[in-house]
Amino acid sequence: MNNFSYSLAADVAGALRMITAEPTAKFIAGGTNLVDLMKENVERPTRLIDITHLPLAEIQATKGGGLRIGALASNADVAYNEIVERRYPLLSRAILQGASAQLRNMASVGGNLMQRTRCSYFYDTATPCNKREPGTACSAIEGFNRYHAILGTSEHCIATNPSDMSVALLALDAVVVVTGPTGERSIPIAEFHRLPDHRPQTDTNLMADEMITAVDLPARTFAKNYAYLKVRDRTSFAFALLSVAAVLEMDGDRISEARLALGGVAHKPWRQKEAEVVLNGNLATRENFQSAAKVLLNGAKGFGHNDFKIELAKRAVIRALERAAGREGQS
Repeated sequence: MNNFSYSLAADVAGALRMITAEPTAKFIAGGTNLVDLMKENVERPTRLIDITHLPLAEIQATKGGGLRIGALASNADVAYNEIVERRYPLLSRAILQGASAQLRNMASVGGNLMQRTRCSYFYDTATPCNKREPGTACSAIEGFNRYHAILGTSEHCIATNPSDMSVALLALDAVVVVTGPTGERSIPIAEFHRLPDHRPQTDTNLMADEMITAVDLPARTFAKNYAYLKVRDRTSFAFALLSVAAVLEMDGDRISEARLALGGVAHKPWRQKEAEVVLNGNLATRENFQSAAKVLLNGAKGFGHNDFKIELAKRAVIRALERAAGREGQS
């Protein structure tokens, strides 16, 4: 770990002034990802700007009937919040399937959105990695890639986004609220994370002098017909081989609106609205679920060790839709 300075931010404006003055600094809240990266010399900030004392941990209803979650609310506080459990159970379930109880107590909402890939080559500074050192190589393409992406890849990177929370937020059409020197702006969650293309070192569309201050959930909750399915090598303390968030608005046996999001399959949480169109207005049948899964995985490509994820993802989508439609238990 490199030497670094430490500063405690008293307010948002002060935190932004610090990061603008020293672009090689990093914000730190729970530190559950950043500290690990620093220990491995993947991240080498010259300064840590502690933002834990900023008033950004509230979870409160908005005038439009939605919910605003402060960026410093812990994952545990969000998952067990009475409003979230009642109105946005998909989000609660997704968070509770991520990490361990101890980590959820420390990790913040903003930090969860900003966490970096768990690609072993990214963490190993002895191997080439375009995400860590642009212009070197992607060791995973010809290496051990069981956990890597099958959608949205590029010749420069096949890493995946590890967040469970972000997959649920994508299905719920959440909005990320960020603040910078010029004021506040909103980024739809679908546009927050990036695909790798030729710049895999850039994970999000957050500017270097901005910080996440909140996440807004819309008034529509999909609290009745939903499912979050996570497939992993062991039941706990493991990142997803892949995950599926499915929400349905049902009119009897017919689907009036569907939303599907995948995790563990791309550099960002993955959603294709064309797959949802297959379901909208149609009956909740296994045949239609299969058709939607096929469209959602259109263009998927394996790299050897992860070829199995293509078929596994299709089956997981069907299973999640069956659960959301009430054909199977939620456990």
